[in-house]
Amino acid sequence: MNKILFIPAIIVIILLGIGACSPKSTDTEEVVTRGFLRVSGPDIVKENGEKFFIQGINLGNWLNPEGYMFHFSDQAASYRQINEAFCEMVGPDFTREFWQKFKDNYITQEDIKYIKRTGMNSIRIPFHYKLFTNEDFMGQDADHDGLKRIDQVIEWCREEGLYVILDMHDAPGGQTGDNIDDSYGYPWLFVDERSQDLFCHIWKNIAEHYANDTIVLGYDLLNEPIAHYFMENDSFLNERLEPLYKRCIDSIRTVDENHIVLLGGAQWNSNFKVFSDSKYDSNMMYTCHRYWCDTLQSDIQDFVQFRDSVNLPIYMGETGENTDQWVAGWTRLMEKNNIGWHYWPYKKMVPRSCMMTIPTPENWGKIVAYTKEDRSSFAKIRSVRPNQEEVKKAMMDLIENMKFQHCVPNEGYIKAMGMEP
Repeated sequence: MNKILFIPAIIVIILLGIGACSPKSTDTEEVVTRGFLRVSGPDIVKENGEKFFIQGINLGNWLNPEGYMFHFSDQAASYRQINEAFCEMVGPDFTREFWQKFKDNYITQEDIKYIKRTGMNSIRIPFHYKLFTNEDFMGQDADHDGLKRIDQVIEWCREEGLYVILDMHDAPGGQTGDNIDDSYGYPWLFVDERSQDLFCHIWKNIAEHYANDTIVLGYDLLNEPIAHYFMENDSFLNERLEPLYKRCIDSIRTVDENHIVLLGGAQWNSNFKVFSDSKYDSNMMYTCHRYWCDTLQSDIQDFVQFRDSVNLPIYMGETGENTDQWVAGWTRLMEKNNIGWHYWPYKKMVPRSCMMTIPTPENWGKIVAYTKEDRSSFAKIRSVRPNQEEVKKAMMDLIENMKFQHCVPNEGYIKAMGMEP
């Protein structure tokens, strides 16, 4: 199965004619900065020098589905596993239709308007790299509509005055080695040259497309690279992170000198000791993540010390998934320390620990139960497959329930972030 799934990636690379990433441009032409946010010491500033402090939300699960937001457990934790379970239950054609409707309805203009009404000033859009290739992903295997999907949300954000950070959540080969990057259980990106070529190529294409768009704040190059599981025997992976970042930035700067590039630390965006050349680019910053800790100064001090040592901005690209009380305390702590934030996520079926809860459809529990069954053979799949019509209805009910008008705002959570429900 692995070999079959890997073939399209090779074909894509050949068709796109990807070679080594281009070196940094030596063009001395004046950099265009009018209207763009930029880095100034430890702050992000507008064109007039006014400080911009990030306060917003992640559009998680929309363009990079994660199993836990469907109530699924480890056997259907990543997009690939979720898709496989759906195909087993209702077939590939219905599953493709489901994913198309999923993309159409999970995030709409009404969602963007509501985010703005709460008082937030920005969003982060996590995406899967396959949206920019001809690989099978979310109902399409060619002519992917990644730019079209993101363009639409960016236009809605422009109307509302919300800045956008683009986040490659799932990189070629996998950068994390866990379910969140839809990989095969190892961060193959750091050992596979062709995956690195594709990674740089996609970011260059994205940067070229958005080079002159001032509503785009910047590019978050890799989400949570190199999980901690691999450090005992594979510590060399950390050493490969910074060179890959530099290579990607070089590629981006051949087409876009305007936007901020954001670099996450190793081990879930928490380890910044991996950086030796902290000011490689004139318009770069760092992004950290932290979950499930206390809300004391000691729980954020390592990020503060790193930020102060490099005199560049650092912001909390992901946090949350906790109680209203915790969110309130953590928000105050971040703002006290000049660390902007994007909470995770905007909406999901799992109640309370998000801005908006999607009502769980009738019979969804039968789908959840199926994903927990032993499906290691075709005979076992046949023996535990639930009623197809009930599953189809539950999947279409989910599409209806995820629409903004059916979601339930979690007022306490939103107020805890200092926003208005």
